[in-house]
This record gives sequence, structure tokens and C-alpha cells, in this order.
Amino acid sequence: MTPSVLLGAVAYDPKVVTIWNGFRSWFAERDLSFDYVLYSNYERQVQDLVGGRIDVAWNSPLAWVRTRRMAPRARAVAMRDTDRDLTSVVVVRADSSATSASDLAGSTVGTGAIDSPQATLLPLHLLGGTDVAVHRFEIGVGLHGDHVGGERAAAEALRDGRVDAACMIDANHLLFAKEGILPAGATRVIARTAPYDHCNMSVIDADVEHFVEVLLGMDYGDPAMRQLLDLEGLTRWLPGRTGGYAQLEAAVDTARFYSATGEVTAAGYRV
Repeated sequence: MTPSVLLGAVAYDPKVVTIWNGFRSWFAERDLSFDYVLYSNYERQVQDLVGGRIDVAWNSPLAWVRTRRMAPRARAVAMRDTDRDLTSVVVVRADSSATSASDLAGSTVGTGAIDSPQATLLPLHLLGGTDVAVHRFEIGVGLHGDHVGGERAAAEALRDGRVDAACMIDANHLLFAKEGILPAGATRVIARTAPYDHCNMSVIDADVEHFVEVLLGMDYGDPAMRQLLDLEGLTRWLPGRTGGYAQLEAAVDTARFYSATGEVTAAGYRV
């Protein structure tokens, strides 16, 4: 008999309930026994995955790093097509004299929350030894950047002249232009990370092969499924891969966010 699968997901937005209720119904129609539990933060979700209380975790990239450090045998079994080869950028106003990261020495840089891979850890790692003052916008701490409130606040601060540069994922730079927060032509990108991967379905020991098979079979051409996939931000699920996290691993070490065995060591990080 196919084993039942219990998935953990973080409730970063009310739409998460709609998404996973819809997925659960779809799984049931395909004879997959599936349920999910929601968490208020990724740290508890990782602890429950490692402790065997859930079978699979829909993990942020930072949560994957912690999972792998706590359980080196962990596997990334699936990810969205939109989770691959992303970049983060450091942005200045169009009238800034800065043309490269080194030009920001002595400046104030706005970032997302302390635990945002895309708007804090990765871009600050990119800035390296550049002597900057960091202004973190601590919105949605514990959500690992899934809540873009801190990123948006950093963009607003850049627009208003309260910071000299702002860090964000490239897709949100485009989004903030559409929203009018950073009007077209009002900003310039002066630094960009190498491509990296984002979320994945993380598993340690559970038998989830049938779950993965059914998940990968979701069809964007199905009108009923398309609405759910749009909410989750993908057009298809792909097999998981782990080669796109080396940059974040290095950023975590530089920031001393987690220890080598996954203990939380970031100063001032509380969830």
C-alpha cells in the first residue's frame, strides 16, 4: 500500500491554505493519501522534518541549508521551474554616482529581513568587504524572505533617499517598477549575484516516491490546476537539484547564520 504523506509548509500568506487544500483534493483523486500542516516559521518546520514528525518540507533555500547541515542525508526531491537560476541585485537611484559595489563604501544599504536569502544574505555576501552601513527592514522575520515586506520597505527607502542602495531579488526589482515603488528609469543595478536556486521539497528518510511522481504530473494545461499553480508561482514541477545552493552556503557561513551542524547562531535572530 502506498504510504501516507504529511507535508509541512510555512504560512507566509493566506493563499497557502487555498493552494494546499486544492493540491490535497487533487492528490486524493489520484489515490494519494496526503495531508499538510502549516508553520509560522521555517526553523520549527526544519526541526520537525529532522525529528521525523513530517515526511516532506516545502523549504526555503535557507531552510534547505539548515536541513542539510542537521541531516546530511537529506534530499531535494522536487522544485518549481521558477526556483532555478535566480539572481539578486544591488540597486541605486539613477542619479547616484555609484557604478560598482566598491563605490558604496561609506554608504547605507537597505536590505530585507535578517533571514532573507535573496534580499539580505546573498547580496551582502556579494558586497563582501565593502564598508557599508546595513539598514535591515525586519518584516516577516522567520519567513526566510517569502514575505517581501522587508524588500519592499528597502525599495521605498531607496526611492525616498533614506538609504543609498537597496538589495532585492531581480524579479522584485521588476515588480516594484510595475507597482510604481521604483518607477521605470529611476534606478540602476550596480551589482548582481551569480545564479542560484530557491525553494525545494526536502525529504530525509520518508518514502515519498509516489508523491513526487504525482506532483511532477501536475499539468498547467488543466484549467483547474492552472489556478493553483499560478498561486504557487510555477508552470511545472521539476526534479530537485542541489547544485544551486553553494553560494548561499557560503553566505550563511560569512554571516554566521547557522553553525556547521545547523544550530541557529545569527546574532539577534528570534522567531
